[in-house]
Amino acid sequence: MKKLAVLLIFLPCFVLGQNGQPGQPEKKDKKDKKSKTHLGIGLKAGLNFSNITNAKSFNNSSRTGFMAGVFIAPPSKSILSSRTELIFSRQGYDFKTNTANGNVNLNYLIIPQLMGINITKYVQLQLGFQMAYLLNAKADSTSSFPPGNPAAKIMDYYNRFDYGAAGGIEIHPVSGLLIGARYNVSFGDMYKNISTVQNGNTQPPSFFPSVDAKNNVVQIFIGWQF
Repeated sequence: MKKLAVLLIFLPCFVLGQNGQPGQPEKKDKKDKKSKTHLGIGLKAGLNFSNITNAKSFNNSSRTGFMAGVFIAPPSKSILSSRTELIFSRQGYDFKTNTANGNVNLNYLIIPQLMGINITKYVQLQLGFQMAYLLNAKADSTSSFPPGNPAAKIMDYYNRFDYGAAGGIEIHPVSGLLIGARYNVSFGDMYKNISTVQNGNTQPPSFFPSVDAKNNVVQIFIGWQF
């Protein structure tokens, strides 16, 4: 009985001691994991392969540009996450008509707001909407602008604001590094109604399509998340 009593007295102390010893490394592990958690702020850059839709008045082809920007992606342990970006995007298109050929370069500031679907910790699908603001435009053509519409007034032909949808995939091969591809499609018209900018001219510039053109861009990028 005395041996049993002694055993019952010291057994809880032994159990508490055993539970307490691994407790210190666990706290350290949690601290280490916390210190390795990403802040959710990152940088990205890549290539644009841009074109326009609904351009039936001339033959158009894609044009290669670039994109670069920053993003905020708060860490999330669930299957869903969010992403807000601020991107400078150079896009446009090449064109050819019966009387002229050339290219159009458009510089946009784009703000995508995306939802991320975390398939695994290495793969994420992204889907959302975006707003865009046209910073400037340039058209190089073998034909001149109509009288009264010099190249300096090219911005008169464009709608400054654009909006659309974006979707893509992102791969995280190692901690911090990201590689991805995305498709952006615009819902807003690229050009204004020709009657509001013609100023009495009988025909629009050669780069001006006869139907409502919209931006569409394929992006391939690489980045780093801190």
